[in-house]
Amino acid sequence: MTGLDAVLPALLRSLGHDLGPTADDLALPSARAAVLLLVDGLGRELLDAHAADAPFLAALTDAGPLAVGFPSSTPISLTSLGTGLPPGAHGTLGVRFRVDDTLLDALTWTQGTTDLRDRLVPERVQPHPTVFERAAAAGVACTVVSDRAFRESGLTRSGLRGATYRGIGSLGDLAAEILTAAAAPGLVYAYHADLDQLGHLHGPGSLAWRWQLRAIDHLVARLAEDLPSGTLLAITGDHGMVAVDRRYDADTDPALRAGEPLVGGDPRARLVYTRPGTADDVRAAWTEVLGADALVVGKEEILDEGWFGPLDDAVADRVPDLLVALRGTAAVVRSEDEPMLSRLPGQHGSTTDAERLVPLLISADAGS
Repeated sequence: MTGLDAVLPALLRSLGHDLGPTADDLALPSARAAVLLLVDGLGRELLDAHAADAPFLAALTDAGPLAVGFPSSTPISLTSLGTGLPPGAHGTLGVRFRVDDTLLDALTWTQGTTDLRDRLVPERVQPHPTVFERAAAAGVACTVVSDRAFRESGLTRSGLRGATYRGIGSLGDLAAEILTAAAAPGLVYAYHADLDQLGHLHGPGSLAWRWQLRAIDHLVARLAEDLPSGTLLAITGDHGMVAVDRRYDADTDPALRAGEPLVGGDPRARLVYTRPGTADDVRAAWTEVLGADALVVGKEEILDEGWFGPLDDAVADRVPDLLVALRGTAAVVRSEDEPMLSRLPGQHGSTTDAERLVPLLISADAGS
């Protein structure tokens, strides 16, 4: 199945610029300008289930579904999108993953309250050139439209650098900046976060979530009408979401704490780094506690089965000793270290289709 990492190279090909072969040569219509709107949390199954709330989106051609990488969470997916690489190549292996013996939060680029952008320089943590950098070097105008707070974030500098950044704060200036950038030939990438936020807070499919989906549907319909003729408008997501109803606590359960592992990842996809000589015991304990609610995988299987895709040797030390992929509607929370995240009803990160499949909706000639 085509991955999210194929999307930006495919959009550039639609503009007549080929950056070279990719794992999936996704074919899209030719265009004068291309706009990609990524709606955080827009899963294929969620859109199908709530098509009545998004009639314009539901009627668009789906060039997908696309499969996002593992874990199916925002920093992994956005870095794959921005670099055109799978997680094992770009090295962002989780929401929180180990880099140089530090558990880095890739969303905030912090450890606790400590800003790590100076010590773990984002351009070194993820050194591969982004699609935007490669496109700009080929003479393509590239614009990123996203929250103004993310302009200098570690995640932007790591996986989305190289484009002109247009900071926004609401749907109105999101639309305005997209329209302004698309007036000239080039590539525009826009990001909208609120659907994911409401899914986390209230649950996917909740009333608040559905009203946000309706607002996005209206936004996309108006963009398709107002964009200049010859613009290819594409809409995708970075993951889906499930509602969780069973929580195991890695901070308070004595069996999960045994051996004092370093627990990263997020509630649906835990990356567990063990102390020397304890991996087998920790795996046995987590397997017994979680039972059928999780798949607990050791490092040898992680590498042999390609959970992160082809692995770059430079990031091999970031691979966890254990990978815990939650099943059904279960989660492994950290009530002390992640108190707010632990309470949220909506979660994602694991391998279910509800979390990993996203649409690639196409309006081939917006504005015509």
